[in-house]
Amino acid sequence: MSDKKVVELSEEKEKKAASKLPEPCSYHILVALPEQEEKTEGGIYLTDNVREREETASITAYVMALGPDCYAETTQRKFPSGAYCKEGDWIVMRAYSGTRIEIHGKKFRLITDDVPQAVVENPLGVIRA
Repeated sequence: MSDKKVVELSEEKEKKAASKLPEPCSYHILVALPEQEEKTEGGIYLTDNVREREETASITAYVMALGPDCYAETTQRKFPSGAYCKEGDWIVMRAYSGTRIEIHGKKFRLITDDVPQAVVENPLGVIRA
């Protein structure tokens, strides 16, 4: 195999590994934050600074993955009604919750399993008051 092919395969492998999302450990949940609109309903363009502040204070998120200990039987006393959410749910959570991370320009957070406060069908109508 030529050196060029080895380099190409290595670069492809690195890109593939870098695109993977982290797997949450223990009782943590990986959530994705919705992207902020570039302009308001009235047509005013928002600066990158304003959009970043709104993303940081976001109260809605999409559940990407649950850690292996989320809502486990051993925590039944803590969650007597069962799990608060599941993969694929849109949730409402406290603003500024969790550990903020960015992967390839997309914003994510790692939150604990007791952070979700509600499940919503459509996050577009939910805004911080």
